[in-house]
Amino acid sequence: MTRMDQILTGDCVKLLAELPEGTIDLAFADPPFNIGYEYDVYDDRRAKRDYLEWSDKWLAAVQRVLKPTGSFFVAIGDEYVAELKVRLDALGLTMRNWIVWHYTFGVNCTKKFNRSHAHILYYVVDPKRCTFNVDGIRVPSARQTTYADRRANPRGKLPDDTWVLRPQEDDRFFGPQDDTWYVPRVCGTFKERTGHPCQMPEALLERIIRVGSDPGDSVLDPFAGSGTTLAVAKRLGRRYLGIEWSEQYAEHVRQRVDGVTPELAFDGATALR
Repeated sequence: MTRMDQILTGDCVKLLAELPEGTIDLAFADPPFNIGYEYDVYDDRRAKRDYLEWSDKWLAAVQRVLKPTGSFFVAIGDEYVAELKVRLDALGLTMRNWIVWHYTFGVNCTKKFNRSHAHILYYVVDPKRCTFNVDGIRVPSARQTTYADRRANPRGKLPDDTWVLRPQEDDRFFGPQDDTWYVPRVCGTFKERTGHPCQMPEALLERIIRVGSDPGDSVLDPFAGSGTTLAVAKRLGRRYLGIEWSEQYAEHVRQRVDGVTPELAFDGATALR
């Protein structure tokens, strides 16, 4: 029996091998992009063959622990998105969406267009049995907000596969006084910032966790990083399991998650079943 609601420190491939097969409802991975980010202990400048061989290992390790009804979201940059898609297909998983997350505060470039997006590959084990909570992620449509069209579904619509999260979609992240219209990267001056060089915004993970899992489900992040996945999972009443190579980052994640108060209580056993 493997306990949930903790952050493990070490190699995710080795630690995932210790988990029982078919125990995770939802996995989200934001691996190193291999483009030279400055981590404290990980080298993000690996040879392409080495990086892809390692990717084969961790992708297969995550796939093994997914339940037959499980879902898997992978965030990755332009450089390796095609290679990771080929590998996910080869594992027998089914792609449901190739999501593009467009953000403000893009990466400034001097010799090419500025980078203002990342890819999120959305896969499931079985497209006929996966969790997809439509009502958990509906957003107002233009028919409602702009055209007052009577044909609009009063409950809103499903988001598109280009994620440009707008103010009307969640007033907890976008107040009426704010002029931020899209979910940006978590920049160094933001209150949400934890100090990790690659931090996902909570708004993005909330959408993924709400749509791909139910309260009480197990959520895995094999690259815990700043702890966003785990903090949001706890707040939304999910069980969480994070893995982080860096002792320093792992300790920061534990402190962050310890400070989260669940909005949805989970009444059940604390062990993976």
